[in-house]
Amino acid sequence: MDVSSIAKLATSIAETGNKQEVGVAVLKKAQQIQASTAAQLINAVQSPPAVQNLPANLGNTINTTA
Repeated sequence: MDVSSIAKLATSIAETGNKQEVGVAVLKKAQQIQASTAAQLINAVQSPPAVQNLPANLGNTINTTA
């Protein structure tokens, strides 16, 4: 091997490392954005209003033969 091929190999290895670091950074940013969006969606969901004036037995059984 001559000096130029060793230099090319070293440069190639360094570029590959840089590309991987950038890829990981982009992935982490995308995960942060997804987590933020999911939190906003969860917070946006309103709890159902409490139903009043209904009998206590209503909603306790499921009709599985219908």
